[in-house]
Amino acid sequence: MNLIPSTTSADVRRRQPLIAALPVGSFEQHGDYLPLATDTIVASAIAANIAAAHNVLALPPMTVSCSHEHAAWPGTVSVTHQTLSAVVTDVAASLRSQGITRLALVNGHGGNYVLSNIVQSVNAAAPATMTLFPTRADWDRARTAAGLQTTSHHDMHAGELEVSILAAVWPESIQEGAYGADHMVPDRSMLLVHGMGGYTESGVIGLPSAGTAAKGKAILDNLVGAFADHLTALGLGGDTSRVPTQ
Repeated sequence: MNLIPSTTSADVRRRQPLIAALPVGSFEQHGDYLPLATDTIVASAIAANIAAAHNVLALPPMTVSCSHEHAAWPGTVSVTHQTLSAVVTDVAASLRSQGITRLALVNGHGGNYVLSNIVQSVNAAAPATMTLFPTRADWDRARTAAGLQTTSHHDMHAGELEVSILAAVWPESIQEGAYGADHMVPDRSMLLVHGMGGYTESGVIGLPSAGTAAKGKAILDNLVGAFADHLTALGLGGDTSRVPTQ
């Protein structure tokens, strides 16, 4: 799987997309058996799939974001929410200067809470120009469609969903031992205080043993369909085509 789009200027000139998708991942622990870049891989896979189905400009991923809750583990790298907000704002401004007025933030990391605030603020100033995808409801519907055993609450990190998507798009990235790392912690009410280290020694909260490539493909396929609702919300009516000017 290509994490970096191979789109050329000629491709953009010909397709004239009205919307871009910015994958926002992270570089944080996912236990001992999944890559630090797991969230980036997930976000990039979603963006690549929606770009293949719609006339969407897939941007290269943001690979470092707000992963402070994982700071107890080696390799985790974070930026502040102010930095993340500034980069997203700059990307959106650069796109607008080219006539691409809509932006979908494809978020692969649940700890990027600030993205919701960014989208709300942007849409208050310029209505229906930015969306955050997938929403919690999008994820829940995809889980149900794919037949996952777990809910998003119980399968929070490095579990069934993430293992399934990795198995579908990059199985070589899953190291031996991943499927035996199940760890469930239903009550995490003080997560913002204690971080992940207060609830798991392995870094896993979820059921990786239930992950399969078939589930991962079903999740991605369902999300492609769900993205049509976001296009409609942004005033594109599910049709992102543009007729080139002569």
